[in-house]
Formats: sequence, C-alpha cells, structure tokens
Amino acid sequence: MTPLAIERWEHVVKSRDLDLLDQLLADDVVFESPILHSPQVGRSITGAYLVAALQVLVSPEFRYVGYWLGEQSAVLEFETRLGGLTINGVDIISWNSEDRINRFKVMIRPLKAINAVHQAMGQQLAASSPKG
Repeated sequence: MTPLAIERWEHVVKSRDLDLLDQLLADDVVFESPILHSPQVGRSITGAYLVAALQVLVSPEFRYVGYWLGEQSAVLEFETRLGGLTINGVDIISWNSEDRINRFKVMIRPLKAINAVHQAMGQQLAASSPKG
C-alpha cells in the first residue's frame, strides 16, 4: 500500500496541483539538493524549488522506476531527459504524523545532468521570482 503522503506527491507530479503541494508540505519542511550549498527550510522556499523542479524535470519522459517505502519515509527513483541528457535520480521523502512532507532530498546523476539541472533551475527560479 502506498503511503498517503506519497500518493499525494505523485498526484502533484502528474497534475501540477500547486494548491495540494502547499497543503502537502509541513511548515518546517527541509529541502536538500545537489545544486544547493545548504538545506532550505520552510514551506515557501521548498515549494518554490519543487515548483521549479516540476517545470524543469517533469516531462512526458519523466517516470518513477523504483520505490523503497518505510514507515514515514520513501525513496523514489526517477528517470527523465533534459536537453538530450538522460537523468537518473532519487527523491528521498519523509513525512510527519499528519502525512505532510517534512524532508525532501533530491539526488541526481550523472555530473552532466547535475550541471544541466542547475542551469535550468536557475533560469526557472529567476523567471518565476517577483521583479522589483
């Protein structure tokens, strides 16, 4: 049986339901990525990174290819393509007793893919940030 937090995350990935994403993230959620120097804490910043990741990584070629489930955590292995590169990675997700995600860590390989994602995420975040 798939945990509720993972079912909801998969729905967000498929539908890009940003209202559900906001509801799914705990207030104190921590986001980690190979392209960030330090963990990012909080629903707002984590939501911004996850929305950008959805824009950059989730295409018709995106698919989860493996699942490892724990009591309040999961590892979801994914594959996708970006700019002609095949990307392989994992989402390491944990959630609290309210089924809200409180930790989201992304790991990506190979190095060329990390560099391509870094560049694309930077562009996506810059384009979505308020101008002022």
